Amino acid sequence: MNKDLSEYRKNYQKGELTETNAPKDPITLFQTWFYEAEKAKTSSETNAMNIANIGLDGFPKNRIVLLKRFTEEGFIFYTNYQSEKGKAIANNPNVCASFFWEQQERQVIIKGKAKKITPSLSDEYFKSRPEGSKLGAWASNQSEVVSSKEQLHQQLAMHTQHFKNLEITRPKHWGGYIINPISIEFWQGRPNRMHDRIRYTLLENFEWKIERLAP
Repeated sequence: MNKDLSEYRKNYQKGELTETNAPKDPITLFQTWFYEAEKAKTSSETNAMNIANIGLDGFPKNRIVLLKRFTEEGFIFYTNYQSEKGKAIANNPNVCASFFWEQQERQVIIKGKAKKITPSLSDEYFKSRPEGSKLGAWASNQSEVVSSKEQLHQQLAMHTQHFKNLEITRPKHWGGYIINPISIEFWQGRPNRMHDRIRYTLLENFEWKIERLAP
């Protein structure tokens, strides 16, 4: 099979990003872009975030997770700490996360270090999850090989019975990470592939250096 994609082409022209309209703080710009993408309602999950890290096998791997909170300190998502990405983060906390909002012709690329958030914050979020999602966190040994789909259903049934008439507490192996950014790049599509790329880099005095990158 041979599929030629050379004619797949789009001219970007919906926005512009300049040094004069870029705020001093990248989180402020991220918030503006996030809410604009959310308001446009062009995606059912504006908070879909592609996160990449270096696996224990030495290969990079990326996958989509859901951003659940962002603050001045960083970007928070939740997962199984014993999953493939959890073990990789424990071995090497350097990660890269990215967002692509197609209708706005925008990307955001975040480099930083991931670390576990406090158990109390993880507990708070876990309590907000639907009952089925809570049980799923108990039933799935994420990233582990399973013999069959039926095995997963059996594990779910077992935990459903166990927690019958009981509060479904957070498993100790499940919780949140925060990505503390060291650089955040904002990419705005422009005509003729002359895209606007503004990169914020965190300095030792905790101020942000703003630079334009060639497209």
